[in-house]
Amino acid sequence: MSVARQRQRRANEAIREVVGGALLTELSDPRLQMVTVTAVDTTPDLTRAKLYWTVLDPKKADAAAAGLEAARGVLQGKVGRALRSRNTPQMVFVRDELQDQARRLTALIDEVAPADEPPAGEGA
Repeated sequence: MSVARQRQRRANEAIREVVGGALLTELSDPRLQMVTVTAVDTTPDLTRAKLYWTVLDPKKADAAAAGLEAARGVLQGKVGRALRSRNTPQMVFVRDELQDQARRLTALIDEVAPADEPPAGEGA
């Protein structure tokens, strides 16, 4: 793995930890309750960072998105201090829809397979 790629990977993890920690313990905006940063993807030059997030209650996703946008400046400052680099990546928040897709898939499976029957291959 190249040095640049390792730097990018470390920055991704640091950004995820800083923003996740701030959402959990430092920010008091009720719209940000139950918001989780699932992944971060920075550009190779670390000028932009996509932060993928999810919220426990999908009905609150729009409010959470507005809360993240409102907190962008504070979070950007925290990331800049944590990375100690000349430039702080410009953060873009992207909703991670994988959790919602998994919930829908689980609901469909539950509809098809009755709960009282063991799955195929078990107990026979």
